[in-house]
Amino acid sequence: MKPATSFGFCRIAFSLASVFLITLHASADDNWPKFRGKDSTGAIESATNLPDRWSASENVAWKTDLPGRGWSSPIVWGDKVFLTSVVSLGKTEEPKKGLYFGGNRGTPTEVHQWLVYCLSLETGEILWESKVREAPPESSIHLKNSYASETPVTDGNHVFFYFGNVGVFCFDFDGNKIWEKLFKAHETRLGWGTAASPVLDGDFLYIVDDNEEESSLKVLHKKDGSEHLSIPREEKSNWSTPFIWHNEKRTEIITPGSTVRSYDLEGKLLWSFKGMSSITIATPYQYDGKLFISSGYVLSGRRPLYAIAPGASGDISLEASTSSNEFITWSHFKGAPYNPSTMPYKGQIYVLHDRGFVVSYKASDGTKVYDKKRLKNGRAFTTSPWAYDDKLFFLNEDGVTFVVEAGEKFKLLHKNQLEEDDMCMASPALAGDKLLIRTDKRIYCFSKK
Repeated sequence: MKPATSFGFCRIAFSLASVFLITLHASADDNWPKFRGKDSTGAIESATNLPDRWSASENVAWKTDLPGRGWSSPIVWGDKVFLTSVVSLGKTEEPKKGLYFGGNRGTPTEVHQWLVYCLSLETGEILWESKVREAPPESSIHLKNSYASETPVTDGNHVFFYFGNVGVFCFDFDGNKIWEKLFKAHETRLGWGTAASPVLDGDFLYIVDDNEEESSLKVLHKKDGSEHLSIPREEKSNWSTPFIWHNEKRTEIITPGSTVRSYDLEGKLLWSFKGMSSITIATPYQYDGKLFISSGYVLSGRRPLYAIAPGASGDISLEASTSSNEFITWSHFKGAPYNPSTMPYKGQIYVLHDRGFVVSYKASDGTKVYDKKRLKNGRAFTTSPWAYDDKLFFLNEDGVTFVVEAGEKFKLLHKNQLEEDDMCMASPALAGDKLLIRTDKRIYCFSKK
């Protein structure tokens, strides 16, 4: 074999180094570590290799049936997918699509199993599972809710599974339980159950536990689950995941509720404002230098969407008949949906209302880009929207995804239908060239390949 020249050797070494760096970059971008993704928006502006067409058989890389019920979203790190489910060992009433009212139920007496899963991203094979609790539930849930509605979160070394009214369970990636932190069960509004997911930032895990008895913001050390802070909150039941806002001035813990509150990292209240609806579910996020918060309970007269600038202090509530002030840069009092979070994408804020209407605003000043456009025959929408490759995706509870062109004009491109028996309420995960959608019975992995 002819020996390589020094130039050839350097060229090979440079090529290998380039591949290594590209691989590192790709692997970092391919992770989906928490609810709504790394930035809590559900959108990826640079992605172009994800599928925009799928069905129960088209572009399916794999699908895996899961026992029990869980509305936690899948999360992804590297080649692993994590999610949760709870199995009843007795009879269970099936959830009803489109139901808002009349879903109140008592606390079951049947024994349930709380389960955590790790799946292969490539094949869908269950790599490991663990039962973290087996007992009758200590609280009730709404018929459409589950006992596994909180999405896990990971830092790439450990995964943190949180079940509201039960506790937090930390595992390594090989399925070994590292620690657990159990919580006392509290009553929620009308017995609807819990759903707010945890978030990680640095060395701490942040959990908002808003209920009818003893609401709090809990901050735990991620290495052992010990309590760093427990901040009492004058709130009743809400279901919004908190957000750690790293802005140009400081880092803040944002906790939406009937009153929106911001805390510093030591639990000191920085600012607050009133003017939300009586129930808050949607997740906040940062975009275009501002914080976006929404609240849209269907029976509230006010269903607002707010854009907030950094640097506020004290009470920044809007005065009557005003829609902005020094720190609330714009707002719309009838702009928010009930269940889905709003979504930013390429300069616009997209709002998916629960009954299938889409509205768009300019992120910069709140100017309406287009008013309500109907997703025909869409029925109920609970899943938050997502976006990539200049397309918007709106998934309803019947398993139909409406694919809409992003931009200043509303244009429906096509629809993607899953199995007729699939019910969809979990938000998806986007990992490299793979789209993961969880239904009430299974998890799908879609890919162009």
